[in-house]
Amino acid sequence: MALHHIHSLSLMLYLSEFQTKLPNQYITPAFSLAINDEKPPSHYLIAGRNSSGKSLLISALAGNGKVVSGSRECSSVVAEVSVFKQQAIIEEEKQKDSADILDVIAEPTQVRELFERTNEDYQNHPYFNELAATLRIEHLLNNAFLSLSTGETRKVIIMLAWLSNASIILLDEPFEGLDVEAISAFSRFLVSQQQASLVLTANKLADIPKNMQAQLIVMDELGITWKSEGELNYDDLRSELSTWFALGSDDIDVPAALNAKDKHADAPNHNDQSSDALNSELDALPHTLIQLKDGFVRFDDRTVFEKLNFTLSKNEHWQITGPNGSGKTCLLQMFTGDNPHCYTNDLTMFGIKRGTGESIWDIKKHIGIMSNSLHMQYKVNASVEHVIISGFHDSIGLYTRPTLAERTVAEQWLEVLGLKQKKNTPFQSLSFGDQRLVLIARSMVKHPAVLILDEPCNGLDDFNRQKVLKLIDILAKAGTSTLLYVNHNQEERIPSILNTLNMKDYNV
Repeated sequence: MALHHIHSLSLMLYLSEFQTKLPNQYITPAFSLAINDEKPPSHYLIAGRNSSGKSLLISALAGNGKVVSGSRECSSVVAEVSVFKQQAIIEEEKQKDSADILDVIAEPTQVRELFERTNEDYQNHPYFNELAATLRIEHLLNNAFLSLSTGETRKVIIMLAWLSNASIILLDEPFEGLDVEAISAFSRFLVSQQQASLVLTANKLADIPKNMQAQLIVMDELGITWKSEGELNYDDLRSELSTWFALGSDDIDVPAALNAKDKHADAPNHNDQSSDALNSELDALPHTLIQLKDGFVRFDDRTVFEKLNFTLSKNEHWQITGPNGSGKTCLLQMFTGDNPHCYTNDLTMFGIKRGTGESIWDIKKHIGIMSNSLHMQYKVNASVEHVIISGFHDSIGLYTRPTLAERTVAEQWLEVLGLKQKKNTPFQSLSFGDQRLVLIARSMVKHPAVLILDEPCNGLDDFNRQKVLKLIDILAKAGTSTLLYVNHNQEERIPSILNTLNMKDYNV
């Protein structure tokens, strides 16, 4: 049936060969798709691996960017839940925070203020109480939005979508960053709610809400390759996608680190020499890499955690768990020097007590990090190769000429990740999932004494998720890096990580 004929049957959102230029200057493919706004609501599941184009299609449906060609017609209220939307609100609030240049004292925006801007009568919204309880955010209403954790921020974005009274809600990987309890409860809510037709993306079977019925749209190579005739039930969705998400056999290994000479030379050395030099550097560090005594984090009258005694010793890897807002990211940011509480606590890093006049670079040179916060900060449009190499220099972007040895190691990582053909591609033009892969390689490239991985698998499809988990396990066994690993998913446990720190035990 022709698209304009479908429109005559009360279609509320459709794209016809629609292309936009996104803020990163990337021009989307030309998409054509019809979304019905019906009662009871109908749902759509957009599935595909990383780089298949799912997030680009969501952006086009949301009307993001500047129109390049084609048309988008919409007579419904459309809301978006995505990393793009999350970053946009965070940036807007940060700009407000810096308004002091205009001699204006900016008051931090509270969560309830964001809700009021979207819906003045938000407390009487039919789904407010249910969704607030589902996401467990009642206690956050008076908190400053910018003080929230990544998972808490995602929950606020979800609330805003429903409070807007949207009848079509676009959910780009809605469960990423949520803790286990929130994922389970929100999944049930998505199936039961009757306000909006939902368009969800999925890159793994676990992304499909249990008992959901939806029309399946499969994407590959930036295009829609297949659509089901109508809605499929939950079992049929899983059965259909089990083929699309099938894993291939993939033998991988971690590229060797550079030795001290290679860091400044134009010729790579042999791996055994590199390993010897790296082990020598590690031997020079004390056995206790990090020690925190009676640790705490407080913002105004809110205590995130307290009375935490934690010691990280060489090759004693730790998994850090806990619900959203329990302080996992705050703790890691104290270790990296990105949270001022590192100076108010009794914290020793690599034998250096924080606050004794040490250089932050004396700390960072021993640390590699991958986190949601770093991903949001990495906005320079360097090439993929240069982003990986920047891990040697602990910089966002690359500001020195890379050595041949550094380029050789970066190429080895690109080979492992299956991104060798994108070596010179601008980082900002990659899909969200591919950006994650590149930043994971950046964190690992120098085989740091302490490797911090804060939910590294967010946004990865099953194939790349298994690859990254295997890489982490190999690094844990190698003895060159001691790992601090945050995740919410029980399926993402690393066999070689035997110690667990549950931040819930230190919440007030």
